[in-house]
Amino acid sequence: MNPIATKVAVIGAGISGAVCASSLAKNGISVTIFESARGPGGRMSRRRETSEDERELYFDHGAPYFTSTNNDVEEMIRGWEARGLVAEWKQNFGSFDFNTKKFVNFEKEGLSKKYVGIPGMNSICRALCQEPGIESKFGVMVGRLEWLENEDSWSLTDVNGKDLGMFNGVVASDKSTFSQRFTQVTGKPPPLDLNVIPEISDKIKDVSVKPCFALMLAFQNPLSSIPLKGFSIENSELLSWATCDSCKPGRSTSSERWVLRSTDKYAEGIIGKAGLEKPSNAALAEIAEQLFQEFQRTGLDVSLPFFKKAHRWGSAFPATSIARDEKCIWDRRKKLAICGDFCVSPNVEGAISSGLAAASMFSESFSCL
Repeated sequence: MNPIATKVAVIGAGISGAVCASSLAKNGISVTIFESARGPGGRMSRRRETSEDERELYFDHGAPYFTSTNNDVEEMIRGWEARGLVAEWKQNFGSFDFNTKKFVNFEKEGLSKKYVGIPGMNSICRALCQEPGIESKFGVMVGRLEWLENEDSWSLTDVNGKDLGMFNGVVASDKSTFSQRFTQVTGKPPPLDLNVIPEISDKIKDVSVKPCFALMLAFQNPLSSIPLKGFSIENSELLSWATCDSCKPGRSTSSERWVLRSTDKYAEGIIGKAGLEKPSNAALAEIAEQLFQEFQRTGLDVSLPFFKKAHRWGSAFPATSIARDEKCIWDRRKKLAICGDFCVSPNVEGAISSGLAAASMFSESFSCL
């Protein structure tokens, strides 16, 4: 392989795209990551907030932690642990029954290892995006992917028509690249025209997603009446999950911070009425209050927080897996890979596995040239 001649564009700097980019770069392929957000992470983002009294607060408002049952993923995790990017989160987990107001299904300690990024969940993606051979461009939304048959390459432009360069291959780890949600948000057609890739279009044209709202809370004192630091919530119409963010390894303990996740049904009801436009601050404040009141209705001793804010995840959680055993969608002729948790399983492990599979497809393909 000629690393100068072999250039791949990776769209999306979530864990799947970041893992894929890292693996490609290690195989001598020049990689450029394009991410529309200000930084890497996707659903593994870390959110910085400031309270009214100017206190700086951080929340893992997407994925609270991740697990692994895959040997390749576990090997990668061990490497991240050695670099100080992740640590095992050793706490008690279980479920809470909203009807009986009791904790149930206490998970046995050590049943499954749970890992978190250090000092935030986005630390892994951030480190991978800075590795040698990778150029990361944040705040850049790809607006069009054009296949140039005569050049046997892809031409990329941003949403304003600015040229982003030509590439020998493309990895689409952001499903907005080919989904109609891109149109719903921007009013423009998705960057990837499915007519250009008829061989795989049927597999990717319908990637269903589940929305949710995350509620970020900060308390002056610990919620000592809650025996678990992470638990699912059963039989609630509004809440599905709760985690204590501040008790994770490497976090500040100057305040106790919790992240609550809404149910799919609640979020779908809100979005069904309001649409996918960015919610107003007033709307988010109302949602935050509704979710917090539901948290108080658990009957647990929940004091008033000094910080409370909701965040909408419009399409971050996939409802289906479109590749399963293949782990990614691959067009060998056009050197196009589709990867992400929506290809394997709706979790961090699935995203990592898919990113590794996409990189493997490219490495095999380019090694034959």
